[in-house]
Amino acid sequence: MMRDREVRGAVRLKPGRSKSVNNRHPWVFSGAIARREGSPQPGDVVDVLDDGGRFLARGYYNPRSQIVVRLLTWDPDEAIDDTFWYMRLGASMARREALGEDPDTTAFRLVYAESDGMPGLVVDCYEDWVVVQALTLGIEARMEALTALLREALAPRGIIERSDVDVRAQEGLAQRAGVLYGEAPDAPVVVRENGLRFRVDLLRGHKTGFYLDQRDNRRKVAAYAAGAEVLNVFAYTGGFGVYAASAGAARVANLDSSADALREAEANLRLNDLATPSESIQGDAFQALRQIVAAGRRYDLVVLDPPKFAFSKGQLSAATRGYKDINMLGMRLLRPGGILATFSCSGLVSEDLFQKVLFGAGVDVGREARILERLGQGPDHPVLLTFPEGAYLKGFICRVE
Repeated sequence: MMRDREVRGAVRLKPGRSKSVNNRHPWVFSGAIARREGSPQPGDVVDVLDDGGRFLARGYYNPRSQIVVRLLTWDPDEAIDDTFWYMRLGASMARREALGEDPDTTAFRLVYAESDGMPGLVVDCYEDWVVVQALTLGIEARMEALTALLREALAPRGIIERSDVDVRAQEGLAQRAGVLYGEAPDAPVVVRENGLRFRVDLLRGHKTGFYLDQRDNRRKVAAYAAGAEVLNVFAYTGGFGVYAASAGAARVANLDSSADALREAEANLRLNDLATPSESIQGDAFQALRQIVAAGRRYDLVVLDPPKFAFSKGQLSAATRGYKDINMLGMRLLRPGGILATFSCSGLVSEDLFQKVLFGAGVDVGREARILERLGQGPDHPVLLTFPEGAYLKGFICRVE
């Protein structure tokens, strides 16, 4: 058997703990490991063995994390070297070939971590720039080589790191951001999405600058916006509002806690030459919606796209209460027959649980709601069948009587 020159040791699993690895789930948790063999250091590549010493898979190792090994290959003869990463990146690019060649869309996710066989790596493309996130120690240890591969494959003007995310703490890593190669844009980058234009701040914007996972959903929700008065809650830079205005909305109101984001939302309307009457409402969404309900305002279309509410199982109960509260308020704000487009990006909240939350919200406010469409993340955020955790975004378009 050819050994990868990077392999530094092995972890042996406890009896009966090989099933998930054999089923090609890419995570090995600390509780499944009987012992370590050799002297692997954090970030090294190790083999994963069953309790009898038989090879199962290979991945990178981090004893500081609850996920001790993130699996990269189940082939004992596959080396984790530059060729490996080159081939994985090439396969990921091939999956997005149609997006990459679409002149109407110049912002998309190129690498989606485990779902593209590269656990811990996120790569997003914005026009001539690339934004990367290293979410795990194993990826961070290889960022120099990965940056070189991205330079060769994409020839971008700059590669920007946005590893300024809380999840890195679980890997024992500090947050980090900056320019890895080339130049940083001196102003927001203007990208196209389904023919519409948006300003994106790659250095300071949410996530990697824009919510790329909602691209298809923005278009689907806009199909209900013609002639409608629209309230876009948790608006950020106004994506759903711009789509609604382009579809002929009568009026668009964007609600967000950030004054800067609301200014960008207005700028994005102007960027697309949309003269739709608009309103910016700054404030905490829960408080502001209560005030709008009390004032007697009503809308034909309400969009609820809140941030992640549940970061751990211990927060799940509070998160479901938050989702129920915000959806009760959204339903109260709709005229009879109005449309509620509501989302959850909390991976721990399943689609079934989210639907039950909406059911409870409707019962409590005395409104009858019907699901018209079920929504999820776009195809550049694919879900590997052996890694269902990759499915985090879920949404419903409901008609509320």
